[in-house]
Amino acid sequence: MRSPSGFLQLRLPRVRGMSSGIESSAPGWVNGLMETLGAPGAGIAIALENLFPPLPSEVILPLAGFAASSGQMGLVAVLLWTTAGSVAGALALYGIGALLGRDRTVAIAARLPLLKVADIERTEAWFARHGAKAVFFGRMIPVFRSLISVPAGVERMPLPLFLTLTTLGSAIWNTVFVLAGHTLGERWEDVTGYVSAYSKAVLVAAVLARPAVRGRAACSGRAPTPRRG
Repeated sequence: MRSPSGFLQLRLPRVRGMSSGIESSAPGWVNGLMETLGAPGAGIAIALENLFPPLPSEVILPLAGFAASSGQMGLVAVLLWTTAGSVAGALALYGIGALLGRDRTVAIAARLPLLKVADIERTEAWFARHGAKAVFFGRMIPVFRSLISVPAGVERMPLPLFLTLTTLGSAIWNTVFVLAGHTLGERWEDVTGYVSAYSKAVLVAAVLARPAVRGRAACSGRAPTPRRG
C-alpha cells in the first residue's frame, strides 16, 4: 500500500516485551524516517535502536530490506547506512560507559522503564569473561548487542579495536536481516518468527554453558595435588 508520496506504507508486527506506547508509535516514526530520508533514515532508526534496546533491529532491518526490494531505496545504501547507524549508536553507549563509569551508568539504567539492571550485569559478566570476543559476537545477540558497548566503555577498551569489532559484528547482523527482508518481500514479517526461535536457542545455550564455565573455573583455581614420593 502506497502513500500519496509513493512510499510504501508498511505495518510493523507486534513485538513482545514492548510497551504499548512504543508499539503504537514505532510504525509511524520508522516509516516516516525512511519515507523522508530513504536509506539514511533507516540508519538513524538503527542508531536509535542501539540507544533504546527495546526497539528491535530485527523488525527495522527486514522492513528496510523490503523497501529496498520495492525500489524505494538502494540495497547497498541500506546496508551501509544501517551499519553506520549501528556503529554510531554503539559508540554513544561506549562514551556513556567511559564518561559516567559503571555505578552511575547502572543507576541511570535502573530508572529507565524498559531496561533491566540484570541484563546489564549479565552483559558485564560476559564481557569480563570474553573481552573482545564478547563485543564481536555480542553484536549478533538480541539485547546484548546494544548493552555490550557499555562495559566496553567502562573498561576503556581501545577505541580502534572496539570500532573494528563493532563494525564487523554489526555488518553481519544487519546484512542477514536486510537480505532476509529483501528476499521475503511482502512476507518480511516472517523474519520475526525466526528471530524468536534464535533468541530462545541463544538463551538455552547460555543456560547450558553456565555450569560448564563455572566447573572449568573451579578446576583452574584448584591447587594441584602434590605428588607422593
